[in-house]
Amino acid sequence: MAPEAARPRIVVISGTNASGKSRLALDLAARLGGEIVSADSRQVYTGLDLGTGKVTPEEQARVPHHLLDVADPRERYTLFDYQRDAYAALDDILARGKVPFMAGGTGLYVNAVVDGYALVDVPVDPDLRAEIEPLAPEVLAARLERDHPEYAAITDLNNPRRLVRAIEVASAGVSVDDFHTKRPRYSALHFGVTWPREVLADRIEERLDRRLADGMVEEVEALLASGVTHERMLELGLEYRSVSEYLRGEWPSLDAMKAELAMQIRRYAKRQMTWFRKRTDIEWMDMSAPDVDALEARIRAFTAA
Repeated sequence: MAPEAARPRIVVISGTNASGKSRLALDLAARLGGEIVSADSRQVYTGLDLGTGKVTPEEQARVPHHLLDVADPRERYTLFDYQRDAYAALDDILARGKVPFMAGGTGLYVNAVVDGYALVDVPVDPDLRAEIEPLAPEVLAARLERDHPEYAAITDLNNPRRLVRAIEVASAGVSVDDFHTKRPRYSALHFGVTWPREVLADRIEERLDRRLADGMVEEVEALLASGVTHERMLELGLEYRSVSEYLRGEWPSLDAMKAELAMQIRRYAKRQMTWFRKRTDIEWMDMSAPDVDALEARIRAFTAA
């Protein structure tokens, strides 16, 4: 493993939902002639546009983006898939003399690349999934804690998708120690964007209103019509879960669904911030008064060193 000073250099911009990280990355990449690798676990899927806040075709024309629309939403795109593809995209950007940016809010994706997780490609086990996917989260959690307590200690026990995957990986005989092995291949300048809590809550509410007005319900209808199942929508979470439930008549009104969804997004943003706060390498910036010129100068100095 090369010492940090000898590694290729990348810029990372992390933050919660509705924090403005994508816009900031776009502006900085445009100034610096860079390209952006998305670090969002749902933007990899085609058709998941409004619900994920995916950058528009016009924005993608302004700055090249990578790892958007690379997977079928009816299939699962794993952390291993993401790390492999992100490495390839970053290496390609570097080889062409451009400044590589990573931008997104999926903390596990960011960590897998920045820290260089030594991942093992464990394929989906259809038989095992047929057995355990119908189980309630508390049953899955109890099974994981009983059979693989070392995995239970590093898994979100309230997230059925994570629980199923943890049981699947553990059952394949992969040691949890593999997830603690790190082989970083880049030196990263890592920025985090943040807002006062009440301002972020307002931004989340406003963005949700805008997405619904722009056709988010229709987007989910189109996904369902294309063969994405309701069960898969539940796995995709947040906007897709709630709107799919609404379309099935499980909410008394659109307003009731929206109010609950806004609360869920706020809670998720809080969990995102908790995750990112664990990293000691992030330079935090209050987006109430961002100094983009200073950031540009900081990045130029870092990439020139």
